[in-house]
Amino acid sequence: MSCISLPKSEKSQELATKYNFKEWMIARYLTIVPDTEKFLDYINNKVPNQYIRINTLKIDIDTITQKLLEKDFKLEKTPLTEVFLIKEAKFPLGATMEYLSGYYYIQDLSSCLAVESLDIEEHDMVLDMAASPGGKTSFMAQKMNNRGMILALEAERKRLRKMMFNLARCGVMNTVIWNLKGEKIMNYDFKFDKVLLDAPCSCDGIIHKDPLRKNTYSKETIQFCSTRQSKLIESALKVVKPGGLLVYSTCSLAPEENEFIINSIIKKFDITLESIDYGIDSLIKFGNKVMDKSIKLTKRFYPHIHNTAGFFIAKIRVNNL
Repeated sequence: MSCISLPKSEKSQELATKYNFKEWMIARYLTIVPDTEKFLDYINNKVPNQYIRINTLKIDIDTITQKLLEKDFKLEKTPLTEVFLIKEAKFPLGATMEYLSGYYYIQDLSSCLAVESLDIEEHDMVLDMAASPGGKTSFMAQKMNNRGMILALEAERKRLRKMMFNLARCGVMNTVIWNLKGEKIMNYDFKFDKVLLDAPCSCDGIIHKDPLRKNTYSKETIQFCSTRQSKLIESALKVVKPGGLLVYSTCSLAPEENEFIINSIIKKFDITLESIDYGIDSLIKFGNKVMDKSIKLTKRFYPHIHNTAGFFIAKIRVNNL
């Protein structure tokens, strides 16, 4: 799927110079991102927020929060009871005994909201199509109380060890890990109640965490990712049981990787988009591309508005295939 280029303007050139971005990126952000200059200022100057998700497979929320408060952590509640914003910490989050014991997982709120949207139930059969490093997988296992079954796929063998360590640290017992490309799962005779596709993407939603991406981000990356995402989501839809759910998410702001992907499957599959309680309504127009109005039910998240990574979530009910 080709990357759409938008025309230059005085504003896009001015902001590109001021914030040290490529001009073509700014031209797109002026269309995609509300309060674009505030967004750019946030990315350049704000220390990224850190969140932790309490792992109730190993400890209850009150006990672990009390332990952290005694270590002078300052915590702030979020819309999810398991997830806390770290306002202040005297130790690196990954260097505490509580972390090493698997009592919490360092995970952005947006990532947790993707799992929340999947409406996980204890005895579901669940597929995590791009699972490494295991944060979303372990949250799903937590919601299932280690019951049911999760099949976690990871295409890159070198990433398996980290995922295995994270799942073991968190006490996950109901998950099978396969070293398999997500798009190949439809070659097997499996059907799932719930499928999570947190798709590999161009990742401009986390530029504020990795400023070097401003220089490496490219139109070719968007095109490559969107082509693969199209294959992945079609494979995902083919393994969801009728009446089941697919949640598609990315940490990209590019419509080609988000709304365009969902718009393409609306025309091919018998699906219904369902509303999500968080985020901002997604785009139904970008450049000269006009999309199905139901795309508004999918949601976007922005760092300067939601204090999360830049993120996209679509909740898809699969009717019949």
